[in-house]
Amino acid sequence: MYETVTFNGGVHKSEEIKELIEDLGGFILQESIQQMELVLNVAIPLEDMDKIEEKSKELLGKISVAPMAGSEIAIVSPTLARHHLPHAACDISEYLREYGAKDNMIGLARGDGKGTSGITEEEKSLIEEHDLAVFALGSFENCIKEKAFLYDSIDIPVIVTGAPEIDVEDLPGADAYVGGLGRIPRRLRRGHDIRALDKLVETIEGILNDKKQEMALDAPLVPSIVVKNAIENQVREIKDVISPAPLTTQLDGVRVKLNYDKYADTVANVVVDGKKLSEIADIKKSFMYDYILVKINSESSLVEDSN
Repeated sequence: MYETVTFNGGVHKSEEIKELIEDLGGFILQESIQQMELVLNVAIPLEDMDKIEEKSKELLGKISVAPMAGSEIAIVSPTLARHHLPHAACDISEYLREYGAKDNMIGLARGDGKGTSGITEEEKSLIEEHDLAVFALGSFENCIKEKAFLYDSIDIPVIVTGAPEIDVEDLPGADAYVGGLGRIPRRLRRGHDIRALDKLVETIEGILNDKKQEMALDAPLVPSIVVKNAIENQVREIKDVISPAPLTTQLDGVRVKLNYDKYADTVANVVVDGKKLSEIADIKKSFMYDYILVKINSESSLVEDSN
């Protein structure tokens, strides 16, 4: 079992903690350098957490648990147009990254009005490639309620945000609702805004933890971080990708930011624990830029396939 944590510290001597992570059998999920500050999202074996904490203190860094690290979250807005995009969507995205999440902002093609808004099957499929979706809606209760059809058939956990307080039972298809995050013409920097964002973080972490517990009963054959590491070591072309997080881990898979038509066979032939990746996972074309989406099979899914 692994614990996902975030290390915040200086660049100086940072190789020491990277080497320790590798020696302990851990994995670096994402690395970010801002001037002289280093941020690492890592997965560490539970029994070795004390060693990482000790090294962090030695380097005058800080270790914090990051339940969202290793997950991919969709931040969905009715549109990305200037007149309708809730400013909260941008701040939500930025805030979640501070807690280790890898998120993508998605704007629907027909969202500019409750009478004409809609969602296509392709948009739905793109959203369902993620571990969880946050639908950042607006400020009017009746509009939020009438737009429940946007997410009521989406097959991943959905959290809805908006300005008013609404009972989640009034939003069919939503797993949770967080108020205080409507459409406003300013950044979310005031006290009540931060409290609403903290509530959203708490809600997301709770849903992801519940999802991890469910997966523990029928876990993927190989942890996604092990698959990420294998692809990183065996597919040379991944080192040439300039997009952020060229290998993005999910709870049950990995998004590989290489073109499916060119590199699907290469990824399928990656060896993990003595088996080809194609034997233990589904290799699909993503709806995001024709990337490669690897979804790792569980024991029960293999039994179903054999039957």
